[in-house]
Amino acid sequence: MPLSGATKFVGREKELQQLHQLLQKSDRVAIAAIAGMGGVGKTELALQYANTHRETYQGGICWLLPKAADVGLQLVQFARTHLNLNPPEISPDFDLHAQLAYCWRHWREGEVLLILDDVAKYKEVKPYLPPSSSRFKVLMTTRGHFGQIPKLSLGVLQPDAALELLRTLIGAERVNVETLHATSLCEWLGYLPLGLELVGRYLARKEDLSLKEMLQRLEKKRLEQPALVNSEDDMTAQLGVQAAFELSWQELNNTDKQLACLLSLFAPAPIPWELVEFCLPDVDAEELEESRDDKLLNLHLLQRKEKGIYQLHPLLREFFQANLETPAILATWGNLKYAFAKAMIEEVAKKIPQDATREQITAISPAIPHLAEVANNLIEYVSDEDLPWAFVGNARFYESQGLYDQAEPWYKLCLEVTKKRLRDEHPLVATSLNNLAQLYFSQGRYPEAEPLHQQALELTRRVLGDEHPDIAQSLNNLAGLYYSQGRYAEAEPLYQQALELTRRLLGEEHPSVATSLNNLALLYSSQGRYTEAEPLLQQALELTRRLLGDEHPSVATSLNNLALLYYSQGRYAEAEPLYQQALELTRRLLGEEHPNVATSLNSLALLYKSQGRYAEAEPLLQQALELTRRLLGDEHPSVAASLNNLAYLYKSQGRYADAEPLYKQALELTRRLLGEEHPHVAASLNNLANLYESQGRYAEAEPLLQQALELTRRLLGDEHPSVATSLNNLALLYDSQGRYTEAEPLYKQALELRRRLLGDEHPDVATSLNNL
Repeated sequence: MPLSGATKFVGREKELQQLHQLLQKSDRVAIAAIAGMGGVGKTELALQYANTHRETYQGGICWLLPKAADVGLQLVQFARTHLNLNPPEISPDFDLHAQLAYCWRHWREGEVLLILDDVAKYKEVKPYLPPSSSRFKVLMTTRGHFGQIPKLSLGVLQPDAALELLRTLIGAERVNVETLHATSLCEWLGYLPLGLELVGRYLARKEDLSLKEMLQRLEKKRLEQPALVNSEDDMTAQLGVQAAFELSWQELNNTDKQLACLLSLFAPAPIPWELVEFCLPDVDAEELEESRDDKLLNLHLLQRKEKGIYQLHPLLREFFQANLETPAILATWGNLKYAFAKAMIEEVAKKIPQDATREQITAISPAIPHLAEVANNLIEYVSDEDLPWAFVGNARFYESQGLYDQAEPWYKLCLEVTKKRLRDEHPLVATSLNNLAQLYFSQGRYPEAEPLHQQALELTRRVLGDEHPDIAQSLNNLAGLYYSQGRYAEAEPLYQQALELTRRLLGEEHPSVATSLNNLALLYSSQGRYTEAEPLLQQALELTRRLLGDEHPSVATSLNNLALLYYSQGRYAEAEPLYQQALELTRRLLGEEHPNVATSLNSLALLYKSQGRYAEAEPLLQQALELTRRLLGDEHPSVAASLNNLAYLYKSQGRYADAEPLYKQALELTRRLLGEEHPHVAASLNNLANLYESQGRYAEAEPLLQQALELTRRLLGDEHPSVATSLNNLALLYDSQGRYTEAEPLYKQALELRRRLLGDEHPDVATSLNNL
């Protein structure tokens, strides 16, 4: 082969140096291999190396093609033609190896480079290699792996180098005019040199073809697109991309091919190997491992990224996917798409908890692109009963991190796809409506959540009848929405219906009854109806313990709820041991690294703060804030709540300089995550305004209090305890300034509202009386 190579050669300067070092460091015959997948440019690199180092190899450069003919015969022919050597003809006393020995002894002086291009098996060429002399250097290109022989593993080009190669092929101007499409084109081709050169030459012939249109053609016809099929005569590579891959494909047995096809179903992202094993639970793990290591990795058809993580090149993924439906692939393992979809649902989606911790999120993250692949491209292979999980799993992943904007499209798509496949009258459509409504509820988007919850309830009744546990769940969800808006009169009958229905359908001895008791009790507690709330909370705690045992997270939740009631009544001595038990139980059951631990720390700390036990409260609040940030990330509403709690403690101690930045961070974070129209924003405005009022910064406090009052009224209506709190805070400000005529009507309104909503026997009523 003439040593000419491509005129355009970029992005391999480092590899050329590494290759030379490999070949020069040995004091014996130096053997090295350029290894890599088809199309990565192994032959081109060998050519460029030979051209670059012509002067180094005064003894000559010999290029051999092991697949074309016997290597020994090629060597003898080269010696006769280019070195004018005349070894004796083969005879009974003088075989091919004797001829080669003659050639090695009489070879021209100086260093010699032997290049064996595209070696399949080292043992087939080993007998013909030169003797142990440091002047002989052997360079092989291979798609395989040759044990301990030094190798240069050739990967794809770096993105910048790929773009530069495209520039050299089609001109800088075309690339610069469509830089984004040029970048996308390189990415689609996986930065594979062969793909880039084929497409670049195709574009060079078609000067009026835009890069955007080229990309669209590739996405439409994939590897069958003519640009990737036909090479030009002056190219080093004489095969198209598919034909280059076909050479390696033919070396695989049926098991290897099936594994390759399975891998092609995964998203174009790193693949955790355990997910592959989940797809084939009945296939021997060792057999899979041998196919992976001895064939796919060995032939550079698969990359090992790190321990237990592998990845396919995007064009190889295309090639393997094209072979998925062949009879040979379907014969043994069946339709791999069903196996893949089922594994992603069972082993990924269903195992994502509703409130995943940071540790869980980290563990789940590598699987998310592959679950998304099922939802986006393989949903027809998911069974009807599992249909929502493909979307719910993805949504929960983002929702747990407070990334509501990224969770929302998944819940919406779930509703759309569920309706399309199962029609409107199906329980899973109701579930999908509930899921989307609950997301909106979490964001404080109450006007959007309410109609969805109402639709879900009405649909559940229509398809399942009035006597079904799902009805109770829907009633609870809608009641929870009303409760959060302070619409207690609307929430109460729904909570009562849910409790009554749960009892009737599931019996008194069921965890769902305890949940319903807790919900109704929290409503009563918020209204100051403590005597009604207390027996329900006690029943819920006793029932949870009896049904689930003392060692259960639900027991900790019940302890917290009862403690909160006592705390609200100022019964601190009764609340404290319950809060402590809840914290200890949560730590023991869920571990130190769990959001519920942060919740318990916050609750206990606020109790200490109310008792003036600031030295005990502060470290708990700091731990809660640090834990919440570590588990849920900085961008989460729970972080804003923790910041507010710690700032509240500092304000109570007169540490205004410490409190102010925390209150401001909490307000800014709440606005960013939940939007301007959210009750938590009003609460944050109130908190910051109260701080300013305590410092006598009345001009700064007043507009915040007015905004908080206006926002609370708009969001929660005039009949809400938070409106009374806002009225009271604004009145306090006017009172502090001596603006008594403005303060008095506000105090009166707050008192009247509290009496009406909370009853005369509520601590807030006593506070209002004192203020007035």
